[in-house]
Amino acid sequence: MINVKNLSFAYKKQAPLFQDLSLSEGTGQIIGLLGKNGAGKTTLLQLISGLLTPASGEVLVNEFKSTKREASFLESIYFVPEEFTMPSVKMWDFIEAFIPFYPRFDKQLLNDLIEKFELDQQKNLAKMSHGQKKKFRIAFALATRCQLIVLDEPTNGLDIPSKTIFRQLVAGSLQEDQTVIISTHQVKDVETLIDKIILIDNGQVVFNQSIIDISEKYDFKIVSHLPNNTLYSELNPMGYNIVAPANGDSSEVDIELLFNAINNGITFN
Repeated sequence: MINVKNLSFAYKKQAPLFQDLSLSEGTGQIIGLLGKNGAGKTTLLQLISGLLTPASGEVLVNEFKSTKREASFLESIYFVPEEFTMPSVKMWDFIEAFIPFYPRFDKQLLNDLIEKFELDQQKNLAKMSHGQKKKFRIAFALATRCQLIVLDEPTNGLDIPSKTIFRQLVAGSLQEDQTVIISTHQVKDVETLIDKIILIDNGQVVFNQSIIDISEKYDFKIVSHLPNNTLYSELNPMGYNIVAPANGDSSEVDIELLFNAINNGITFN
């Protein structure tokens, strides 16, 4: 599905953001792309989507070179950026104009998503609030049934009920041959969604593991006193949030705690 090979990239007059980065991911998963501010999450998404050209190396999506942006590549990928503008047209005028570009487009799914997001189909897209625009773009993205859907900070601008609906719709509408990449700082918004965590830092992938593997290897829990085998801890009103080696039972992964642990130099094999 996605093969990033020896990728290097820098913006003009700036230090390289990526140097010799490689990454390979298959189909049928929801990937959480994490990193500190300035780590290059959005840039990596744009490179995967063919919106930026690497200085060296290449990005392949379904064997298509992303920078060539061939029709077969473009019909298989949909990118929802964090910030965007919408044209001054009614919702269904936009939909009818763009449906032909996506051969797997599912109108019934789109109708269901629009209804669940409680969007007014008669409203001019440009006059919608930012949250309404974001919900529409997410609904449209899911309805394309593209094999790769890329969402950059998808929950920014959504209210609490909409975030819950977002998680339900993403989890319930994907097919086995689809992959979703979600880049976010709001890890609590997507914690129950993602199958895999990729963390980038200093131009490299520093962590890449499935949620299942992490839950089997490590315990994430709240304790009143720190055990001797604690790998990382944070104070909370009830004691400590900790990460420790698993004691045999699977644990629910606290992604925010994991992220902080990695950024504090803890190594997870």
